[in-house]
Amino acid sequence: MTEFSERVEAVSISGIREVFEAAGEDAINLGLGQPDFPTPEHARRAAVDAIEAGDADAYTSNRGTPGLVDAIVEKHARDNDLEVDPNGVIATAGGSEALHLAMEAHVDPGEEVLFPDPGFVSYDALTRIAGGEPVPLPLREDLTLDPATVEEHITEDTAAFVVNSPANPTGAVQDPEDVREFARIADEHDVLCVSDEVYEHIVFDGEHRSPMEFADTDNVVVVNACSKTYSMTGWRLGWVAASERRAERMLRVHQYVQACASAPAQYAAEAALTGPQDVVGEMVQAFERRRDVLLDELADMGLDVPTPRGAFYAMPKVPDGWVEEVVDRGVVVVPGEAFGERGEGYARISYATDLEELREALEIMREATAAVR
Repeated sequence: MTEFSERVEAVSISGIREVFEAAGEDAINLGLGQPDFPTPEHARRAAVDAIEAGDADAYTSNRGTPGLVDAIVEKHARDNDLEVDPNGVIATAGGSEALHLAMEAHVDPGEEVLFPDPGFVSYDALTRIAGGEPVPLPLREDLTLDPATVEEHITEDTAAFVVNSPANPTGAVQDPEDVREFARIADEHDVLCVSDEVYEHIVFDGEHRSPMEFADTDNVVVVNACSKTYSMTGWRLGWVAASERRAERMLRVHQYVQACASAPAQYAAEAALTGPQDVVGEMVQAFERRRDVLLDELADMGLDVPTPRGAFYAMPKVPDGWVEEVVDRGVVVVPGEAFGERGEGYARISYATDLEELREALEIMREATAAVR
């Protein structure tokens, strides 16, 4: 009888899903990493126009439509001062597929992938699916990743390390000095740096920098998406940016598992990247206001929380039983251990929801905090 592959048996359903299923239908959801803003109208319109014109009826190039590829190249020049070759770009089915391509194209069975712990749930799972060995790394007190920790853990079996700034689930933003060090490590040790930059524009304090800016080799692959920046999570449109030789290997995977990203989504993404960017700033301002309210209230409850400098997550240290008590009272938050063993004792709170609902959830958290103390 045919059983299951060891790679799949090593992966479990996300702990985030388990929390959602445990919560009631009317629960306030602070567990979802999804902006509560609409997709910009000009992006929606571009998709509709493409559909009505029949432009979205057929396969596109494996890499993506020429217009979208050019828009991604121009985006990196505008926002990151980077010259990305069009042949180094692949439009993907969200940032998730982009991460998958990077792992599958660069990790051999038994090779190690280093990543933050706590960190985004896909890093561990996609490493295992590629046949690699996950190596979770501890974080500093402020929940940033220390380049020295990365360098200490590199061995002859290391294929790649992952950098995520701003970070999910912590909201941490790496300083430019750290990012420069990550690039140096990739160059000097000849290992791949996978830079997850999906939250790059959602920064409140400090600045976003990409390791690709500082690298002397092509040992950096950038993963990005329209999902968070333009509130387009449902459109499933991301991309990888890399050297032509690395993109060619990732394209070999992409053409067989996906063929091409959704055509309507590609037209919407092109419009989002090339159109007015003021909507992004408006969202970031709203997230920052929510962050400040959340931090003040959590501090007033006596909870210790490293200040998130970006994204839309906070990760307070919480007493035993706190997450369960909060969920039982009708607010969805995610236990820190869902993001790695070192997340135990923390909870991830998403403030990608409106202020009124956030304040209501905070009152419930206050009651729950009192109940478990």
